[in-house]
Amino acid sequence: MKQYTGRTLEEALNNIATEQGCKVEEITYNVIDEEKGGIFGIHKSVTIEAFTSKDIKEFIFDYLGAYFTELNQAVSIEIIVDKNKDDSDELLYRVILDAENNAIIIGKNGQTLRAISTVLKAAVNATFKKRINVIIDVNHYKEDRYKKVKAIARKEAINVAKSHVDCELDPMPNDERKVIHQYLQNFKNVSTVSVGEGVKRHLVIKYTPEENEEAQD
Repeated sequence: MKQYTGRTLEEALNNIATEQGCKVEEITYNVIDEEKGGIFGIHKSVTIEAFTSKDIKEFIFDYLGAYFTELNQAVSIEIIVDKNKDDSDELLYRVILDAENNAIIIGKNGQTLRAISTVLKAAVNATFKKRINVIIDVNHYKEDRYKKVKAIARKEAINVAKSHVDCELDPMPNDERKVIHQYLQNFKNVSTVSVGEGVKRHLVIKYTPEENEEAQD
């Protein structure tokens, strides 16, 4: 993260806002040094570490650019910043990749794409010392994948609700499990839970009777 110094915290933040072309409330910062000088403490300075969404976008672009250059892959990178649906106070960074051969970047069953995503998230979080929400997609692969897993989950949830028999889905990454959790949360008579560890972690769609059904039993 970059460091900024001002006579006061307000001055430092206003300087960043002017430089970045953003609002002060859009700045994430941490005071790392505060010096007082003079008998009345008039001559003082405040040093902060700070960043904005612009800094995060630049880091992601540069990091992935260097990553794919090292692999000798020509890849276009688009970064879209949205409000996080789960937390309106946080931002979601959607990274859209496109290459001459997207299949290489995606890999078998999306394994290469997940590996790239893991490496990028770790680098972003370490650099900005905060958990940053980043999603990587390749030519809408993840978008299509989410539609597919939701269709599977819907079919199995209907079966569970009718048969009262729980269903275990195949192992899948965290983002796909999260999509199903959210998609099925309003379905009647079913609930979801993640079980297992590592690459074997998967979802179980469980039959969940309503309170009035339990009372009748």
